[in-house]
Amino acid sequence: MALFALGLNHTTAPVDIRERVTFGPDIVVAALRALTDQAGVGEAVVLSTCNRTEVYVSADSDCGDALRRWVAGFHGIDPAEVAPYLYLHQDHAAVRHLLRVASGLDSLVLGEPQILGQVKQAYQTACDAGATAKILGRLFQHSFAAAKQVRTDTGIGDSPVSVAFAAVSLARQIFADLSEQTALLIGAGETVELAARHLHQHGIGDIIVANRTVARAQELADQFAARAVSLTEIPTALAKADVVIASTASPLPILGKGTVERALKQRRHKPIFMVDIAVPRDIEPEVGELADVYLYTVDDLQEVIQDNLRSRQQAAEQAVEIVDFQVEEFMAWLRSLDAVDLIQGYRAHAHAIRDEVLDKAQRMLDNGRPASEVMAFLANTLTNNLLHTPSAQLRAAGSAGQTDLLDAANALFGLGAGHKPSADDQ
Repeated sequence: MALFALGLNHTTAPVDIRERVTFGPDIVVAALRALTDQAGVGEAVVLSTCNRTEVYVSADSDCGDALRRWVAGFHGIDPAEVAPYLYLHQDHAAVRHLLRVASGLDSLVLGEPQILGQVKQAYQTACDAGATAKILGRLFQHSFAAAKQVRTDTGIGDSPVSVAFAAVSLARQIFADLSEQTALLIGAGETVELAARHLHQHGIGDIIVANRTVARAQELADQFAARAVSLTEIPTALAKADVVIASTASPLPILGKGTVERALKQRRHKPIFMVDIAVPRDIEPEVGELADVYLYTVDDLQEVIQDNLRSRQQAAEQAVEIVDFQVEEFMAWLRSLDAVDLIQGYRAHAHAIRDEVLDKAQRMLDNGRPASEVMAFLANTLTNNLLHTPSAQLRAAGSAGQTDLLDAANALFGLGAGHKPSADDQ
């Protein structure tokens, strides 16, 4: 059984490529079923966030090329077009990659905590879809434990650094006093909630939360004395917004150039600062061409984020050591599975011999043979039958000078390094 991790992320692909290969909540289950229908694929998990799309599978053969074709084909993209941006990890490297991802070591923002929740959700979705079993189940549970240890034993999460934090930090650089500004948050997920919390902590004047489900928007708005509106009310709210942060799972843009132009006219061209964290993008790229709009995407936040990472670098080094140790722990478990079939086969062989000899012994008793004679027959015959093949193989190994096999047998049978075969062993 082999493990594979195929994907692309913020370091390998620009946002316009990433948004073309996302697996939204409405298609991820269908994708999992299609993936596990592929020849050789036994289990699968699909992780899709604003900064990465990754597919994890356990398979009984090398399916790397097939995975590349599948990802491209599922999204209707020419495989050659997306191939330069994809990375493929196998076995040990795949395990290490997942543990790094879950621990926040592979994130746009080093150590950011949201990714662990996203990994857990991706795994739960795969479980609910019947796409996981023993191997990926153990792997993902192991990744959760490793991420928890990283978070507990290092200071990687001490600084409030995230994409949302970076967006709010940039807003604070543009607006000297947030208390006089209004923020429009589009979406109601974890990233938007985190942005709302940072804005509230930095004294934002007013917050408006727009979401497809107004009840969810109201639930979030209530935490920050904000106002909830539906997506259809965005044009009205936009005219009042100085800061716009968008992060939804919509497959199409929420804000178009025309809507923003009309809002700017109502604002008498008072500038608007916008951050589009979503992938696919919530704000049409053409909006950035407007003179009074400062539009940033997740890729544009890199410089802001880097300024907040210095305190996490030493913690990250400690985290890498934890991850590497946990990778070896999982690989040891995975290797142990190779012995399961061998052990089961040997036990079945021994049980068959036992049953055969026991049957003969029972017939001897039924024929009136003394119990002591039957017991001696049972013990000797069972011992000879169990030892015959191993003894023959060891004699052959000795004749051929296969000392490595003899040493392995010494360790297997627990005879001790100094044990030498005696006449009885022959």
